[in-house]
Amino acid sequence: MPLLSLSHIRRTSERIAGYLHATPLIPSRSLSDLSGAQVFLKLENLQKTGSFKVRGAFAKLTSIASPRVAAASMGNHGQAVAFAARALGKQATVVMPETAAIVKQEATKGYGAEVVLAGGSFDEALVHALSLKDAAFIHPFDDDEVIAGQASIGIEVCSDLKDIDAVLVPVGGGGLIAGVAAAVKALSPTTTVIGVQSSSATSACRSFREKQVCSQTPAHTIADGIAVGQVGTRTLEYLRAYVDDMLTVDEDAIARAILLFLERKKLVVEGAGAVPLAALLEHAERFRGKRVALIVSGGNIDFTLVDRIILKGLITSGRIGVLQVVLDDVAGSLHRITGLIASQQANILHVSHDRTAADIPIAKARVLFTMEVRGKEHFDELIAFLRSGGYDVRLGS
Repeated sequence: MPLLSLSHIRRTSERIAGYLHATPLIPSRSLSDLSGAQVFLKLENLQKTGSFKVRGAFAKLTSIASPRVAAASMGNHGQAVAFAARALGKQATVVMPETAAIVKQEATKGYGAEVVLAGGSFDEALVHALSLKDAAFIHPFDDDEVIAGQASIGIEVCSDLKDIDAVLVPVGGGGLIAGVAAAVKALSPTTTVIGVQSSSATSACRSFREKQVCSQTPAHTIADGIAVGQVGTRTLEYLRAYVDDMLTVDEDAIARAILLFLERKKLVVEGAGAVPLAALLEHAERFRGKRVALIVSGGNIDFTLVDRIILKGLITSGRIGVLQVVLDDVAGSLHRITGLIASQQANILHVSHDRTAADIPIAKARVLFTMEVRGKEHFDELIAFLRSGGYDVRLGS
């Protein structure tokens, strides 16, 4: 079966345009300075329902007559199908795994869908959704009409930005990158298209390398929107035809990227949407001096995890330091060391004591300090300063 043509993509883009936002593509001076590249952000986190998924949902639902539709989703696709179904006067049932974020479950219900919880993973929810009768199944990624909807992003990027050296795209099941790559390669053949996955869910990356569908049970990841255990059979065809490379990033890099979006751009970006920035920073030399577009795929972050993600990002970026010191358990010991820490302009956030550990001598206490510092260099200088004063300082955890 032939892959999507540019004319098909353009027709689909025109058909769904009235239901969507044409999201902005903005330059970022701060992220450019950090990475050494010329960075542009395609802000699909500002799309209706907070994710690019609504593009594919409208593309598919406007192409079928069925009054009832069903979908399986970790969250964003379900919200998109629910939103599109309500706008088009259809009924939607969305099957989500029991592990799906409650905020995404409630948002999907809020858009008018019936939400059914089934299984502990996306793949198990997918099996259940496929078993539903009397409803047209809307696949989250492995469908040409869905891919054509996502391809409208590539149309917009190439319309708004010329001479693009590279586009970095989040990858779960592959629908987004399939569409973006098909459009970008048709309009700007010299542009490099690179997919990015969490190192906790690498089916698409492995499948791309081995040129066949490879399954992998995803580990827990803050990039839950791309925690897919198997890339699509159809989407892999697009990856092989149009994608130049695939990269993976770890949890620390993703947390740092989420924090950077909050701090530098005042943008709420979910883990899946942050992986292109994480990859750009991890591979900065590769993109130095180049014009790079990052597809910021969504902003539906689980707000119950935001404080932990921010703390993780602060620690990863060296802005929060944790160290431990064994002190004499007598009056004045804590006062002296905290004075030394303050003299180095570090701000102590939390102090905890452990007097009962088996490796702590009687009349001693292990003290754990969590502190705000200017960066890794400042933290290293603080440790060296304390050690020069005779303290046995170790990194905390």
